Amino acid sequence: MSVVTDSPVHSSSSDDFAAFLDGELDSVSDEEHEIESSVKRRKVESSGYVEEIQESVSVTSVGRGSGKSREKDKCSHPGVFSQMCYACGEKIEEDSGVTLRYIHKELRLGSDELARLRTKDVKNLLRHRKLYMILDLDHTLLNSTGITDVAPDEEYLRNPPNYMEAAMASLLDPKKEYFDARVISRDESTQKHQKGLDLVLGQESAVVILDDTETVWSRHMDNLILIERYNFFASSCRQHKIPCKSLAELRTDESESDGILATVLQVLKRIHCAFFKDLGDDPADRDVRQVLRSERSEILKGCKIVFSRVFSLYVQAETHILWRIAEGLGATCCTEVDPSVTHVVAADAGTEKARWAVKENKFLVNQQWIEAANFLWKRQPEDNFPVKPPKNT
Repeated sequence: MSVVTDSPVHSSSSDDFAAFLDGELDSVSDEEHEIESSVKRRKVESSGYVEEIQESVSVTSVGRGSGKSREKDKCSHPGVFSQMCYACGEKIEEDSGVTLRYIHKELRLGSDELARLRTKDVKNLLRHRKLYMILDLDHTLLNSTGITDVAPDEEYLRNPPNYMEAAMASLLDPKKEYFDARVISRDESTQKHQKGLDLVLGQESAVVILDDTETVWSRHMDNLILIERYNFFASSCRQHKIPCKSLAELRTDESESDGILATVLQVLKRIHCAFFKDLGDDPADRDVRQVLRSERSEILKGCKIVFSRVFSLYVQAETHILWRIAEGLGATCCTEVDPSVTHVVAADAGTEKARWAVKENKFLVNQQWIEAANFLWKRQPEDNFPVKPPKNT
């Protein structure tokens, strides 16, 4: 489950999307020749309830013309609300478009309308010096676990899942300052086992994603800030094979000053500052993905790394995830040692390359040095990541 918010804390125009739609429905083009806009009140029955909606029939809704009245059948049907086109009022049976349930469960928008709204929304957001943020919940902001000893007839278990989601959203954002009800569940994704920005009213060039899982964002890797997985409960530690006591067992939580969330907050501030630093440029021409790449490439800049027994003999070194991470952080990776090498990343201090590093007074670290730099967006002290001595010593 993910939430949609914006940076730093205030809401964008997409928050008031219902009001925005009302405005769109009621709008009339001043350039048209004496075309009367009629606003009808209709009752639409859906899922056992009756809801009143406004429908504006105007030339503005269906496109510009020569001044002559256009027929309903020429409407492009930009969006559907409760099986009715909100531009012309025609009943739409087919299930086309993208359903934005986090705005309203009966709302579907076509691709052209989505593109138009994204353009409109991003201009407003950038004008207020804000960016979109997609925040994964489980293992990022919070950690959940199953309580197996709760009786099945407990009252709260009878509540529908959306009630529980609403309760959690209210707990996390009681004043509705951050994401309010903009919660997108995994089941709403348009692609199985993947997350995407299809359902987000934000352009990719202005979206930052926070998630603990990289593989689910294969289409938007350049927007991703990978965050260390948050494991609070013992069951979560066991699931991910973490051989230590959980925070719950220790009766504590991560540090508010230098924990991973505090660290990521500083990263977000850096990204925001870098994106908006040049007031002379048009923010609409900027791309937060370029800012993310640029900031990351400075972290290990100047480091030249050789790996020793970190990869399997059957894996091409250049394709390994650690190699790619190190290069993304600005390091240069190579397969053989030479005087220009600054770091040897090894799994065993007894390897030939590891011994060379000690002899030549180079940094000898384990692979967690790269992983920590990746999560913390900062080069870490090498002394904190010693390599284990040879097994035969």
